[in-house]
Amino acid sequence: MGEGVEISRRNFLLGRHKRGSGRVSPPGATLQGLEACTGCGRCVDACPTHIIRLIADRPALDFSIAECTFCGQCAELCPEPVFTGRLQQFPHVAIIGESCLAKSRTDCQACRDACPTEAIRFRPRAGGPFLPELSEEACTGCGACLSVCPVAAIGIHEVKWERAHV
Repeated sequence: MGEGVEISRRNFLLGRHKRGSGRVSPPGATLQGLEACTGCGRCVDACPTHIIRLIADRPALDFSIAECTFCGQCAELCPEPVFTGRLQQFPHVAIIGESCLAKSRTDCQACRDACPTEAIRFRPRAGGPFLPELSEEACTGCGACLSVCPVAAIGIHEVKWERAHV
């Protein structure tokens, strides 16, 4: 599950970012739960950051607008058993692409400033702006960094959480 970005200089300057079709469900929504979804839209109305959209009568998140705050209001107001998973972290993390301004020798740290968990830090380098580094362990996948990136260089990729043996 990733987000590809196609962007020309003209589209960047006009603010038109064409994102990929990767679908992200709200936190706690499981595949089995989405089958029970009736498309009532209560989760859309409940979201304080307005990032939940119904696509084919199923909830999906749009990180180009804002981030998920993990408030749980979508789960509280849902009348169906859609939200049965973990509510505080997504099964994906951010990934910083090669079109990042800092990697192109232009100073930008917007993603670091937006990250609520400080998962993105910038490492000094000689002769140029600092380079971004992402800590997958600290990243919750909330999407805060995606909406603030001026060149849409940040996407998401799925991670497989290792289960501890008991």
